[in-house]
Amino acid sequence: MTKHIHHGRNIKRFREMLGIKQEGLAFELGEEWSQKRVSLLEQKEVVEQEILDQVAQILKVPAEAIKNFDEDKALNVISNTFNSHDSSTMNAVNINPTFNPLDKLIESYDENRKLYERLLASEQEKVELLKRLLEHAK
Repeated sequence: MTKHIHHGRNIKRFREMLGIKQEGLAFELGEEWSQKRVSLLEQKEVVEQEILDQVAQILKVPAEAIKNFDEDKALNVISNTFNSHDSSTMNAVNINPTFNPLDKLIESYDENRKLYERLLASEQEKVELLKRLLEHAK
């Protein structure tokens, strides 16, 4: 049993991964396109090659990626890679920082405190300036 790859669904996947809205894709495709038409395109199992090429160019992905992307196969590869016990994937999951995270946290608190103190001093200067302006105006 051969599984058909749904071109429209793949367009939607790539578009969403890139953070592009249907309206944005419609705008890039041209005046005759609307959000509704992009929605209908994403429902089509097979998309014409010319439109597929246009969409691929806009999304900056190969048209073949849209035509051949199979979510089940991709998830299978990811699942097998993540659950693998070989050392190349274990290093990606087990991160050993070369710094003390608590030291970095304390540094960030110190930076925030210094910024707050500078902001407070600036506001106090503004208040003093406004007081002098008011006294001078009287």
